[in-house]
Amino acid sequence: MKFLTIILATFLYSAQANDNFLELEKRIIQVYQENVPSVVGVANIKVARNFWYGEEVEVPQGAGTGFVWDELGHIVTNFHVVDGGNSFLITFHGDKTQYKAKVVGASPKNDIAVLKLLKKKPMIKKVKLASSEQLKVGQLALAIGNPFGFDHSISRGIISALGRKMDGVGGVKIQDMIQTDAAINQGNSGGPLLDSSGNVIGVNTLIVSGSGSSAGLGFAVPIDTVKRIVPQLIKFGKVIRPGLGISVLEDYIRARYVGKKGVALSYVDPNGSAGQAGLRGMMRDRFGRTFLGDVILSVDGKEVNSRDDIYHVLGNYKIGDSVVIEYIRDDKKQKVRVKLKEL
Repeated sequence: MKFLTIILATFLYSAQANDNFLELEKRIIQVYQENVPSVVGVANIKVARNFWYGEEVEVPQGAGTGFVWDELGHIVTNFHVVDGGNSFLITFHGDKTQYKAKVVGASPKNDIAVLKLLKKKPMIKKVKLASSEQLKVGQLALAIGNPFGFDHSISRGIISALGRKMDGVGGVKIQDMIQTDAAINQGNSGGPLLDSSGNVIGVNTLIVSGSGSSAGLGFAVPIDTVKRIVPQLIKFGKVIRPGLGISVLEDYIRARYVGKKGVALSYVDPNGSAGQAGLRGMMRDRFGRTFLGDVILSVDGKEVNSRDDIYHVLGNYKIGDSVVIEYIRDDKKQKVRVKLKEL
C-alpha cells in the first residue's frame, strides 16, 4: 500500500511539474525527445602521412551532424561535412560507442551525402519526413545538431523565407532553400530542420554571417529535394540525371561578347546530347582566330541565362526525354530537338 502511494505521489508530482510548462514548451520538449535518438554526430577523419616518421596517422578534420534515414543504417548529412574524409565516426545521443561509417553516395551540387554504418546500432530509429511543398513563412522551425561540438543541442525559430537560391559547394546555386532564424552554427551542418510535428522539413546546410556564427540567417536544403536524390545515392552512389554535355563561357566573358541574355557554349561533347543534335562550341581556324559558339536562349520555352539555369531546368526531365533548344548561330535564331542523355 505504501509502495502504491509513493508511485501515485510521483505520478502526480510529474504531472503537476509538466503542467507548469507552456503548451509551446511541451511541444518543443516532445519534438526533441522523439527526434534526438535519430540525430547523430559525424566526425570526418582524414588519413595523413607523418612527415618525420613516414607513418600514416588519422587526423580529425571536421565534424557535423546527420540523421538516420532508414533502419538499414543510412545516415543523411551534407556533402561538405564528409568531403575529403577517409573514414567517419558516428555518435548517438546517450551512447558512448563510436560507430564507423562509409560514404555510399554524394551529390555535391545539392550538398547532400549518404553514409552507412558498417556495424548497425541496435534499435536504430529513423526520422519522420514532411513535405517542404506545404511550408509557410512564419511557422515554427526547430534545429537539432552539434554546434561547436555541443552535441545534440536544439534551437528554435521560424521559417523566415522560402525559395531562396544560395551558392553551394558544388559550383551551382542550390534552389528552393528554406531560410530560418533558428540558431544555426558550425557543427549544425547536415542536421535536421523540423516542424512543430517533429517531421524533417530540411537539412541545415549553411549560414550567412560576418562573424561565422549565427546571425539569424540559416539555410536548409528542402526535404523534397532530399527525398528525390537520397534513394539514388543509396542505389547508384550518385544522382542519375540528364545533361547536354556542354561547357559554357563564364558570365562576365559572355556579357562582353553576346550580352546578358543566353548561355554561350565554349565546348560541346561530340558524343553528348547537344553534340549529337548539331550544336557547336567555340572554334579556332587554321590562322588561330577564335569564333564564338552557339548561344542557347531557351530550353523547352524556358529562358536560360546561366549554367545554373540550364542545370535546374534539366532537373525536371528524365534521361531519354526530348527538349527543344532555341539558340543563336551566326546572328540567326534556330531551334533543334535534343534527346537527353545521362550527364
